[in-house]
Amino acid sequence: MQNKTVIITGATTGIGKATALAFAKAGYNVVITSRNQVRGEETIKEIKDTGAEASFMLLDVTNEQEFAKLIDDVVTKYGKLDAIVNNAGISGEQAGFLADSSTENFKSVLDTNLMGLFYGMKYAIKAMLKTGGGSIVNLASIAGANGISYSAQYCASKHAVVGLTKAGAVEYATQGIRINAVAPGAIKTDILKAAIDSGSYSEESIGAIHPMKRLGTPEDIANGIFYLASDASTFMTGTVLFVDGGYNAQ
Repeated sequence: MQNKTVIITGATTGIGKATALAFAKAGYNVVITSRNQVRGEETIKEIKDTGAEASFMLLDVTNEQEFAKLIDDVVTKYGKLDAIVNNAGISGEQAGFLADSSTENFKSVLDTNLMGLFYGMKYAIKAMLKTGGGSIVNLASIAGANGISYSAQYCASKHAVVGLTKAGAVEYATQGIRINAVAPGAIKTDILKAAIDSGSYSEESIGAIHPMKRLGTPEDIANGIFYLASDASTFMTGTVLFVDGGYNAQ
């Protein structure tokens, strides 16, 4: 695994952070991005404590020019890009029924979850084509394969992620670039913990939507992401890997 480089967007908390640590422990050069400088520096310290080479770069994934420059900077520093994990995403405001959702909220979710992911794929592919290929892992969701009430904007964005993943996988299958997605169920992240602590939900009620009757952990998702990015899955592209406690099997 030595001398391989991965970019992970939105990697200072939750799934992104767990994924960064998984790649670090496997010996990758790890580049994490976030819009939060303080959290980025704290996370980099944790990653470097594993003995891995790591860098933090500020990035607004909705800014195409910033994303293009990030990819160029990573290739300049490390020589090539082997993998990118397009993890950054938002759920948006839960405005109730679709007709009550604001256009601004809908566009904001698509800008981050779809356009930000598109920029990551676009410029990573350009870089990977120059060096013999690589692996792209996108974060989808159970909301990308099902309808979930009061989350029209999030469902729309994640269905689009699945479509973009499959289209890209077919286009670049013969050029050494594999493109897959991981679809998490309900995961015990800081955002979900805050909702539970506020009394909006209970851990038991959210866990109960899965046949396994529990929440997943960020590490559960990180394991799936690492598998798809690694040489353990070289005959897989265009796959959506559900790590969801059986939710999508219902």
